[in-house]
Amino acid sequence: MRTVKAAAAAVTAALAAGAASVAAGRFASDAALKAPSGTRLPTEPRLTVHATGDDWITLTRAFASLRPGTYGLADDDSHAVVGPVLDAAAHSADTVVRRLERVTRGAPRTGDRMWLVPNLHTGDPTTALGLAHTAVAVPGELGPLPAWSVPGPRDTWVIAVHGLAAGREHTLNLMEFLHGLRFPVLAPSYRGDPGAPRSPDGLHHLGETEWRDLDAAIRHAVQHGARRVVLYGWSTGATMALLAATHSALGSRISGLVLDSPVLDWTATLRALATARHTPGALLPLAVRAAQGRTGIRGDRTAQAAEPGGLAVPTLIVHGPDDTLAPWAPSRRLAADRPDLVTLHPVPGAPHAAMWNADPEGYEEVLRRFLTPLM
Repeated sequence: MRTVKAAAAAVTAALAAGAASVAAGRFASDAALKAPSGTRLPTEPRLTVHATGDDWITLTRAFASLRPGTYGLADDDSHAVVGPVLDAAAHSADTVVRRLERVTRGAPRTGDRMWLVPNLHTGDPTTALGLAHTAVAVPGELGPLPAWSVPGPRDTWVIAVHGLAAGREHTLNLMEFLHGLRFPVLAPSYRGDPGAPRSPDGLHHLGETEWRDLDAAIRHAVQHGARRVVLYGWSTGATMALLAATHSALGSRISGLVLDSPVLDWTATLRALATARHTPGALLPLAVRAAQGRTGIRGDRTAQAAEPGGLAVPTLIVHGPDDTLAPWAPSRRLAADRPDLVTLHPVPGAPHAAMWNADPEGYEEVLRRFLTPLM
């Protein structure tokens, strides 16, 4: 009898451990599969506001707060724009002073816990930048997809696609620059975004199904006068652009790709997101398996699209060795394998999908040189 009871207890314990492992794997995979648009990535640390002035703000000293460039500083109640570290300011061992460019919503206050984000603007192209735009609905396979359409005189359109967790406001960072080059710009949402249909399973597929919504945006652009399109994506939006260039029936209309921080190794990205949520290393393989089981993602389609033979149009990849979310080794490898088509512009010191933030002038000059032959 004791043997039977011991065996039953062992089975019960094993089942409980298995259930706990499955639950842990699901929780870890949620960091990528349920990342709502317009939020921060879990890889970014919270920074405490220690003091503010008219044109300066003091933040907790950390690797993030010492980054070069210009960023949004946000929490649920406020959003501001902070510029470079002020070298002449009175720093301490625990704090750093950055230039406060402007406050766009609410106001940072002493004691607030905030995050640096790539988005410098809030609102839409008109309210944020003063650019005339039309709110349109792109017909997608799951339903209408809200999009911003900024007119321009050229017949080559730029379709700008945000990435993981960023929301359409991320595209506003480059909207004014693209408008200055006289491109019409279409910034679509895709499944899972606010106002857009959800995926049937309610999960993000890291571009492997979302690219079909970008395909719908290409179709919309062509139907409204675009002879050619340049696909410009950040993070998983860059992955979507690469997949669309490879698989879209309208691929002949795509004249170029701009890929900022592309997610080309989804397992590495998933592991990084799960690690940022303090998932123990032993559970990371469970997170990957949970994501595969929940979504069917295997990465085969993305891997094929990133093969050297898959590219057919000029491609600019802007990526950095300090991106901890999307390793830049696949980007570097693709550029090395296709020097005839791929230009790689590395940006040291930049976090994921914030290559422009780290060096706006340098970024825009590289982008200008790439886009000029495609006009």
